[in-house]
Amino acid sequence: MDKSKLHKISLFSAVMLALNSLIGSGWLFGAGSAAKIAGPAAILSWILGGAIIIIIALTYIELGSMFPESGGMSKYAQYSHGPLLGFIAAWANWISLITLVPMEAVAAVQYMSSWPWRWANWTSQFMKNGVITTPGLLVVFLFMLVFTLINFWSVKLMTHFTNLISVFKVLLPTLTIIVLLCSGFHPGNFGHDVHSFMPYGSRSIFEATSVAGIIMSYDAFQTVINMGGELKNPRKNIVRGVLISMLLTAAIYIMLQVTFIGAIDPKMLAQSGWKGVNFSSPFADIAILLGINWLVILLYLDAFVSPFGTGVAFVATASRAIAAMTHTKHLPKWLGHLDCRYMVPRFAMILDFFLAMILVSVFRNWNLLATVITAATLIAYLTGPVTVISLRKIAPNLERPFKPNWMKWVAPLGFVLTSLAIYWTMWPTTIQVIFVIILGLPIYLYYEIRYQHSSLKKQLKGFWWMLGYLVFISVMSYVGSTGFGGQDWIKYPWDFLLIIIASYLFYSWGIKSRLAKVEPAAIKVNKRVKNR
Repeated sequence: MDKSKLHKISLFSAVMLALNSLIGSGWLFGAGSAAKIAGPAAILSWILGGAIIIIIALTYIELGSMFPESGGMSKYAQYSHGPLLGFIAAWANWISLITLVPMEAVAAVQYMSSWPWRWANWTSQFMKNGVITTPGLLVVFLFMLVFTLINFWSVKLMTHFTNLISVFKVLLPTLTIIVLLCSGFHPGNFGHDVHSFMPYGSRSIFEATSVAGIIMSYDAFQTVINMGGELKNPRKNIVRGVLISMLLTAAIYIMLQVTFIGAIDPKMLAQSGWKGVNFSSPFADIAILLGINWLVILLYLDAFVSPFGTGVAFVATASRAIAAMTHTKHLPKWLGHLDCRYMVPRFAMILDFFLAMILVSVFRNWNLLATVITAATLIAYLTGPVTVISLRKIAPNLERPFKPNWMKWVAPLGFVLTSLAIYWTMWPTTIQVIFVIILGLPIYLYYEIRYQHSSLKKQLKGFWWMLGYLVFISVMSYVGSTGFGGQDWIKYPWDFLLIIIASYLFYSWGIKSRLAKVEPAAIKVNKRVKNR
């Protein structure tokens, strides 16, 4: 095929695609949930969550700029530690991505079911007692089908769609911030001392980071990296795309939290405190109380547009992630087949669509679908810091467009912070996610034993540290403090201290478990960097 006919994604389109993934249904819920858990200190939760993900993203920026390929995050761990660890990391990442698609569709339908207008009464039948009904499920299927078809008909159509949606998704939160700040802002809501600013203690900051969906709201930076093979000038635009989109998103989320806290009526706080602030649609409900009807209409519209746009973006990301996994020959080859005309992995999209239908048929609730996403994503991200340093040791001569000297400090810090964030997802989420990840092992072993016949002993050498880590974090989640779902055998903050120490030891073990030399496939992909 003539490569000149292939549509390449510009930096602007990459940033828009990333923002489309990052600004989903979470912004309409996150600020209200976080304030209820931590009060004004929820601002620190958004800052902390953004800092954790940006630190992790820095390790993947180096890897993504080294290996500019579609679905790249499904391959990096294999380059440094072999196919077994690579498969587990990719499987965990794919589980989180495929779950995000029905979750966003469910979010759109849940918001539709609460539309306040008479002409929209028919949408109320989509939800009953917080669960999607059969009519609502059919609408969810329809949304997911549209998400898939927009991607099915080329990268060009998908990027044009997301450019349009993303502009709206950035402008509306910005407009909401400006309007609410001007309509009624109460500085006294932020407290007058440490206790009133942090009414539920320091632990509530970490609880909000996980329970309110803050980490999940930030974790879509990988969209740019997974589209690396289709970017114009990936050498520079992967770095720029990730950093620009992450910094813009962090600024929007933090200001939304500040705006929400300042907009609450002080009389409401005096009566019931932050625990009593219980809005079903936080910003829309505030706009209704303030009588800003035009903003109410826009917010309910965005409650449909934001999940819709994010769903489209994650169909693209999830399909490329599983297509990339076929390169290790531990999944059917046809899943990685690219359409000859549009160069998109259509078979992978079809499989993702049907699996997403099964998921949403079993878990008909936004919160249930979201339960495993954060932990699965973070477990996949754990390999990034280990891989980036391991590759520096075994392949120092590979081309690295992004190679900061401070990565030797950022990598272990990122690993430790990610471990803490996994712990914050709480028991029993941790063990549930690990079980889902282990479900991928029989598939791997089937293809390995039947077709590959390579040394399992060698592969296990690069995997033992991860297995030990998963056992450790599961046990810690169970025996840790009650604020994070544990039995309180190890109390806060000693649970944090133990996780920090143990995580650094597992990180060091992971570095020592690296391959003796980088896989040839990595060298082949890296050569493309020099040619661009």
